[in-house]
Amino acid sequence: MENIVIATPEIFLALSGMLLLMLGVFKGDSYTKNLCWGTIAVFAFGVVLVFANRGLSGDTFFNMFHLDAFGTYLKVIILLGLIASLAMAIPYLRQEKMEHFEYPVLTLFAGLGMMMMVSSNNLLSLYVALELQALSLYVLATIHRFSMRSAEAGLKYFILGALSSGMLLFGASLIYGFTGTIHFSEIATFLSTPENVSEGVIIGLVFLLVGFAFKISAVPFHMWTPDVYEGSPTSVTALFVIVPKVAAMGLLIRVLFEMFGTIPDQWAQVLVILSVLSMAWGAFAALTQENIKRLMAYSSIGNMGYAMIGLIAGTEQGVSSTLIYMTLYMIMTAGVFSIVLCLRRNGIAIERISDMGGLVHTNPVIAYILVILMFSMTGLPPMAGFFGKLAVFNAAVSAEYYTLAVFGVLTSVVAAYYYLRIIKVVLFDQSIDEIDHTDLFVKKVIMIVCALIVVGLIAKPSLLFNTTDQASSILFEKL
Repeated sequence: MENIVIATPEIFLALSGMLLLMLGVFKGDSYTKNLCWGTIAVFAFGVVLVFANRGLSGDTFFNMFHLDAFGTYLKVIILLGLIASLAMAIPYLRQEKMEHFEYPVLTLFAGLGMMMMVSSNNLLSLYVALELQALSLYVLATIHRFSMRSAEAGLKYFILGALSSGMLLFGASLIYGFTGTIHFSEIATFLSTPENVSEGVIIGLVFLLVGFAFKISAVPFHMWTPDVYEGSPTSVTALFVIVPKVAAMGLLIRVLFEMFGTIPDQWAQVLVILSVLSMAWGAFAALTQENIKRLMAYSSIGNMGYAMIGLIAGTEQGVSSTLIYMTLYMIMTAGVFSIVLCLRRNGIAIERISDMGGLVHTNPVIAYILVILMFSMTGLPPMAGFFGKLAVFNAAVSAEYYTLAVFGVLTSVVAAYYYLRIIKVVLFDQSIDEIDHTDLFVKKVIMIVCALIVVGLIAKPSLLFNTTDQASSILFEKL
């Protein structure tokens, strides 16, 4: 407990969340915009606090919470993603008459859960953090109270999320039962002796991985993703796409390499299956999608498959490549959804890909930024997305997973079709009426920043690579 200063950002977010909740109760829904900007300010100050702690490391709360360079890196990425997703949601809430004060408060508590996830140091804190995030997101999916689609999305998300939590808890209970401890480091020490690696521990590990597979939408545990993404309000879908996957992947990395780092052969084969199925289904299922939100759902499924390739490699280079991929994925999807939230005609949101026809003739700035982001998501050089895929494929080749790398390249070629199709619609299809020009400033800032990062990394990719190398090296110092 004496080292409580390392949890300062999380404590600040928790206290701020309770204060904003009370303000919302007393001020009502009319104060929602102010609460949103207040929450953004909390996230921004949270970034400052994380940077202030960047040289610190250690455990607190009776070894349940751990801070290191790996967690610090992910917390900065998570907070920046939360700032972007909430900033672009503010005009959307007004346009859709969804100005409920609970929206920013729930976003803040979901962010607090995500930050705690990447610093979890035992199975109990892992579950509490995961559920704090999940319960907040369940409610956000249904925040459009008079929409049947939103209610359906939230119900599906809740039921399947509860199922995944049950599987994760069952796996955690098996691991505790066969190892006698819930702390990551003690479990790792116990499993370092080959005689202690029993069938019960392996079954517990598999159930744990199934729970994580639900959270990151890995096939065959992806079934909730397209429906929830399509049915949720677009600003909530943007939040789902941009941030929670990063936190869940960070937690998965910590669990695999801090708790089960001594038995990589036992979990790598499970991840290979999840990765291959996710890449294939994400590539082929998206080919026939007409709704941009469903298409991005299948795209996220495929991208999680690519990100897992780095983990399968089981090396420091592999973890670093996964961090690179998830960072670039977050930046690209933030840019894409800032554009999707801009697409309104006569006050009605545009969700069909065909409705973006000829966007270059009516809104050239938005159109060309979308083209840049789509080329990057395709993985074409020299855009930043190319460096992400190159990193994970290099890690797989270095670890002699040649077939997996080749399969990833082939599915990338298939997936390129639906990204290039959007480019074709935007640039070459018949022009449709201009989009509404109200409340675009914040979203234009976000999309321009994302595009500049995607293009700017062409000149200096080592900035990102060096940072992720330092973050991932911490995990391997403990092995």
